[in-house]
Amino acid sequence: MNQPLQTPVTAQSLNRGCACRTLDPERLRRQLEAEPTLAGLYETIARTRPYLFSATAVFITPAQRLAMEALVGAVESVVALPAYQAAVLARAPAIARLQPDPRGVFMGFDFHLGEAGPQLIEINTNAGGALLNVALARAQQACCRETEWVFETSGELPRLEQTFFEMFVEEWRRQRGDAPLGRIAIVDDDPAVQYLFPEFQLFARLFARFGAEAVIADASELNWRDGNLRHGEHPVDLVYNRLTDFYLEDTAHGALRQAYEAGAVVLTPHPRAHALYADKRNLAILSDANALARLGVPATQREILLAGVPHTEPVTPERADALWACRRELFFKPASGYGSKAAYRGDKLTCRVWEDILAGDYVAQTLAPPSARLTQVDEATAELKLDVRAYVYAGHTQLLAARLYRGQTTNFRTPGGGFAPVFVVPASGGIYQAVEKLFSTAW
Repeated sequence: MNQPLQTPVTAQSLNRGCACRTLDPERLRRQLEAEPTLAGLYETIARTRPYLFSATAVFITPAQRLAMEALVGAVESVVALPAYQAAVLARAPAIARLQPDPRGVFMGFDFHLGEAGPQLIEINTNAGGALLNVALARAQQACCRETEWVFETSGELPRLEQTFFEMFVEEWRRQRGDAPLGRIAIVDDDPAVQYLFPEFQLFARLFARFGAEAVIADASELNWRDGNLRHGEHPVDLVYNRLTDFYLEDTAHGALRQAYEAGAVVLTPHPRAHALYADKRNLAILSDANALARLGVPATQREILLAGVPHTEPVTPERADALWACRRELFFKPASGYGSKAAYRGDKLTCRVWEDILAGDYVAQTLAPPSARLTQVDEATAELKLDVRAYVYAGHTQLLAARLYRGQTTNFRTPGGGFAPVFVVPASGGIYQAVEKLFSTAW
């Protein structure tokens, strides 16, 4: 930025006006390679996933954080209602109607930060990136003396790994009581080729550090024998589920499905959690005043949801013409989608894609434009879009992280983009004066 700001410094003005790089690469290396078995992980990520981490931090206001937490709480209050559960489970596969005791780890609430306040654009049940973002947040440095306050370690950050492990222990105890937790399997399809495989490695070391045996396993390598789920010859007690086959319908996941249906393994997150939270059709309920009233949602919670969840509706033949006519104000998502796959901005639609949407199971969501973050790319500056993810367990937000990107959706293919740490910026007092000084002298 070449000229001093003429308006009060806010989180928005920091995001739009300061392109400083705050990531300390050497500190990130130490965070990622804290265990000897992880030596070389930093170089592997830099070589194979160059846009996993952004070098730029994201700033939000206390009000934005409180609004996001209020939305999380309002969603949780609706999900707890028997009438809501009956409505969404009626359209889900039978496996989702099983009632396991675990809640589901790493619920991801994704927000765009609009002028009207944070907008909850979707919820995911196996949100990736939490451990990677812990390492990233610990690897930040102030870009100058006046902003050192921004990067002071929060009270929760130093113990988040313990918090995460205790979350898995809680999931175990909810189903198994005081029985000792044995072997944990981190399960995905062909995990070594997954983009977030480095995080699987971090979780394996995390579990081992707290005394639990851990293995990274391809779901097809599991077998169901003698009333036990096994990986090779070893019984598996708990599965950290990273599969995107949310209802375990693929034949390669048959052993895991059998063990889950028999109650022989603690699975987290599980099919019921996906049906209750992550099916995109649920957003149509959460953004419908009449539906919320019929469910008996209190007025205060309805107000929060209607202000913070963009209007969403199923794409049906009856509504096809009307939705096509206003498509430029809409975003289309598959009801069971994940990772922004097969999601489309309405103003980018072709007639062929529209036919695919009509033939599929889609929802149409009112566009909630993302906010922006100025970044440095090489020697130039670029303005990237951003969203904020709240990692949530049992209604409690454990960590906030951002994703910077260019294009329709988050993609981890944008120079200067990737995961970014989130810092809350108070708007007054001595901190305000320090930041004001930065903008009036340092640039």
